[in-house]
Parts: sequence; C-alpha cells; structure tokens
Amino acid sequence: MTAHNSARVTTRGVLYVHSAPSALCPHIEWAVAGVLGVPVNLDWTPQGAQVGTYRAELSWTGAVGSAAQVVSALRGWEHLRFEITEEPTAGSEGARFSSTPELGIFHAVTGVHGDILIPEDRLKAAVLKAALGETDLLDEVDRLLGKPWDDELETFRHAGDGAPVRWLHQVV
Repeated sequence: MTAHNSARVTTRGVLYVHSAPSALCPHIEWAVAGVLGVPVNLDWTPQGAQVGTYRAELSWTGAVGSAAQVVSALRGWEHLRFEITEEPTAGSEGARFSSTPELGIFHAVTGVHGDILIPEDRLKAAVLKAALGETDLLDEVDRLLGKPWDDELETFRHAGDGAPVRWLHQVV
C-alpha cells in the first residue's frame, strides 16, 4: 500500500483581457471565478485600441492547470481577446495561451525562463511541410512561436500600458 499526497501543487500566472465588450465583462469574471474558486472583480478600463471594449489584468495563484481551465471557460466567446500565463513548477512546465476572434487559441509550453518550448515532433512536421512545398519554413516556425497572435495582440497590449494589475490567490 502506498500513501498519496493529497496536497495540490500551486502555481501563479497573469490573465490579460485585452478587449471585451462591456456586456461580456461580468461573464468573464464569473467564468474565471468558477475556475479559481474565489470571487473575481476585475478593474475594467476602456480599451483605447478598440472603441466600446474594455481591458483588465488579473494576477492569480491556483492549481497547476488553472490557465488551461480558464481558456476552456472563455473559449469561443466572440469579440474577446485575451492571454493567460501559468508559471512552471518543480513538477510541471509553464504555459502561455493567447486568443483572438480571428485566429482562435494559441498554446505554448514554457520553460523556467519563459521561453517557448517547441516539441521535436512539431518541428519535424514543420520541416516536412516546408520540404513538400506546403508552407514556408519561416512562416511555420512563426506559427509555432505564436507570432500571428502576437502581431494581432500587440496594439491591444500597448493600449493597456499603465493599467492596474490585481493579485488574486486561490485558497488551496
């Protein structure tokens, strides 16, 4: 018989809601609260890059995998642009997710220094597609690194410079 440690491993990260229509803002708070298990009240500020939308940031602490759960909760909501990060732990890699209405969701595994880690098989597939003339290798590597998402979100990131960041800790 073996004993199992029932303690959950925690991590932290940041949710950046880059643009959301006002009607969607309370639903985002409810969805994130449902994942983190604590009430969420974001400080919404107007998003200068797109009239009629709002932005907010939330630093969070919670169980490993919380970022993926938040992405699942927000998946498919029209007119929503967001990113969420999750820091690595001793037993898990980190994660970065980006989402835009036009591109959908990007996911990358991140290492202890924040670098994107691209699995060997994905690199081999990119090289093969380029060799077969299906794509340009540089374009495929850019997609693996999330460059199309970064390009689309960059305007929204800069429009939020100086916005407040709030810390939220999940009770574990």
